[in-house]
Order: sequence, then structure tokens, then C-alpha cells
Amino acid sequence: MQLDNTVEVETPEHLGLRFHVAGPTRRGWAYLIDLLLRLAALVLFEMVSVLATGSSLHWPRRLASGVTLLALFVVEWGYFVLFETVGNGRTPGKRLLRLRVVREDGYPLSFADAVLRNLLRAADFLPVGYLLGLVVMSWNVRFARLGDRAAGTMVVSEDAAKAVPVVAIDPQPTAAELGQLAHALSPSVAERNAIELLLGRRDLSPARRRELADMLAPCLAAPRSGKPGPEPDDPVRFLALVHLTSSRSPARFGEDVARPRWERARS
Repeated sequence: MQLDNTVEVETPEHLGLRFHVAGPTRRGWAYLIDLLLRLAALVLFEMVSVLATGSSLHWPRRLASGVTLLALFVVEWGYFVLFETVGNGRTPGKRLLRLRVVREDGYPLSFADAVLRNLLRAADFLPVGYLLGLVVMSWNVRFARLGDRAAGTMVVSEDAAKAVPVVAIDPQPTAAELGQLAHALSPSVAERNAIELLLGRRDLSPARRRELADMLAPCLAAPRSGKPGPEPDDPVRFLALVHLTSSRSPARFGEDVARPRWERARS
């Protein structure tokens, strides 16, 4: 089970992109909006058809019924393909909920992708109420239903980016904590950037933040003598203290800052 809804994608140009995938609830509200719009379009078409053919002519009314069934087919199968193609992955419902369909590599949706992901919408609906689609989505880190898996697409949220807050420590560090930092290793530039990125993200759950901090904190808590040292009780707070103290010291030159220490140790 994933602890947050963030996925990272590397483009062919070796650029890292981070997306927040949309969950079933938000996508369900967007689908409900699109459903109401489709129903409104069909009701409006039916009203125009009845007024145009009249109620006393039998043959025109039969023709209108056939045209209505054809319109139902076009709206049901063409609505999503049309709007996702011309709207760059957004239907009116997705636009209101700030959602967008993109390819798994981060590139915009194409017409072929829109057709393929919506052709399997009927399979996702089985047996009723998109039950199969919900089951498939729950077992995928990108919340991808069958249509998304076949087309290689995902639905992401486009919430406005929030400014990364300054790393703060509350309560203030104690003498014991500062004493532990005196024997800790000084972080490299890459490690300081990793700490700042981790502590600045507010979309992570506490469990996920601690899990990531547990990977980095022991590398910095080791004494300068090289002997194993005690692991910090709160790795998240320990990293915040390391970031605070290291930001007050001058940068060190001549070291390998392209990779973090835990990666350089493997080579």
C-alpha cells in the first residue's frame, strides 16, 4: 500500500517530474459532473427533437427516436474522447476539479490514447457502478483503471503549488540534542538539499516522512570517529537540527557533491 499519492517520472531528457495522482473520490466527483452534463445534453436534444417532429406524426416520431439513440451512442462514447483530446486531457468535470489525464511518461495525452482509455470504460463499469475499475485502481500506485493501464495514462491533480516553508524547529533544541550534533557528520550540499526537500514537503503523511528520514538520519548521526553511533529517537527532528546547524556553517569545497554520501559509499 502506498503512503502518499506522489509519483516521479523521468523523461527521455533525464528530467525528473513529480505528479500527484488523483484518487478515486476526486475522480468520482469529476465523473458525476460529466454525467450530469451528458444527461443535460441528451434531455435538450430530446426536447428539440420532439418539438421539431410534433406529436401527431407517427413516422417522424419514429425517426426522432432513432436519432435519439444515435445521439446517446455518440455522447456516451465520444464525450470523453472529444474533450480529453481538444482539452489537453481535461473534460469539463476534470477542469472543475483541477484534474488532467497525461501519459505515464509525463507527456500530454494524444487522440489514440484518449480513444484507447475510453474504449475500456465499459469493462471498468462491470459488474455495476465501476466496481471492477475501483478494484483495479486500489492495487496500482497510480490509481490506474483498466483503460489507463491499456493506454499507459494516469489522472493527475493540478492544485496550485504551495511555497516551500522555511524549515522550523519547535520546540527549541535542547543541550543534549546539540551535544549529539557536535559528534555528527556534516552533510554535503546534496544531502542538505535532500533534507530541505523532505522537510519542506507537506503532502507526505507522517509515516512516509519518518520512513524517508530513517534512511538518511543514520548516515549523518554516525560519529566522526567512524564508529557506529546511536540512532536518533526522532529522525525527522534530527534532520531538521542538522539542516539548521549546517546552514550556519560555510560550505565546504573540493568534495563530491553530485551524489549523496549514502550513494558514494556504494561505489
